[in-house]
Amino acid sequence: MKEYTIYPLTIGARETDQGIMTYLRGYGHNIWMGIYAFLIKGAEENILVDTGLEQFMVPDKVREEFGIEVQEFEEALAAHGLTPESIDIVIQTHLHNDHCENTYKCTNARIIVQRAEYEFFLNPHPIDYRLFPDLLEGMNIELVDGDFHLMDGIDLYLTPGHTPGGQSVAIRTSAGLAVIPGFCCNEKNFPASGPAVTPGVHTDAIAAFASAQKVREMADILLPLHDMAIGRMKKIPE
Repeated sequence: MKEYTIYPLTIGARETDQGIMTYLRGYGHNIWMGIYAFLIKGAEENILVDTGLEQFMVPDKVREEFGIEVQEFEEALAAHGLTPESIDIVIQTHLHNDHCENTYKCTNARIIVQRAEYEFFLNPHPIDYRLFPDLLEGMNIELVDGDFHLMDGIDLYLTPGHTPGGQSVAIRTSAGLAVIPGFCCNEKNFPASGPAVTPGVHTDAIAAFASAQKVREMADILLPLHDMAIGRMKKIPE
C-alpha cells in the first residue's frame, strides 16, 4: 500500500481572534494563525493541498515566538526543488482567499474542488467576504461531488459547514492516516475530552459540527488547518 510524507509550507500568518476558530468559545483572546500549503511527496505527481496567501507581512517577533519559517510561495517550493509550474495537482480544502491566492501560478495543475464549493465561490453570498472568483479564472478546474478516491492512499471527504463544499484530505503515512481538515480550525477545535468544536466561521453550524466530529474520528494524525504548531513541523510523520 502506498504511503506518503507531508511537508507543511508556511505561506503566511494572520493575527485574529480565537472566536474565529471556535464557535461560542474563546472570543476576546488574540491569536496568530498559520497559513499553509501542504506538499505531499511519494506520488508520481507533485501534489499540493492549498496554496496560501500571495501577499503578507509577518513580524519577526512572531516567527521567533512560534519557531516558524514563513516563506513566499515560490521560495517554499524552491526549497523542495519545485516551481509553481511543476505542480501537477492542487487539492483545495476550500476557496477562502487565504487557501488559494497562489493557485493561479500553478498553470499546469489540475485544481480539484468540490462542486458545491466552486458554485458558491462563483456566486458568493455577501455573508462570506473571503471569496474572490477571479482568483481561479482560466485554471484547469476538476470538480468532484462528495467523497472522492484520488489515488492509492489519498482520499477526499466532503466536510461542509465552514463553507458549502469544504473537503478534508486523508493521506496514508507510515504512522497512520493523516487528515488535513477542509475547514478553518486550530488545536482548540479538538479538545482532549468532549466533542470537537464547530468552526467559528461557518455557513451551516450544524453541518460544521458534524464535519469536525468526522475528521477527528477518522484521523490518526490530525493537522488543524491554521494551528501554529503545524508550522514547526518539518515533515509528517517526523
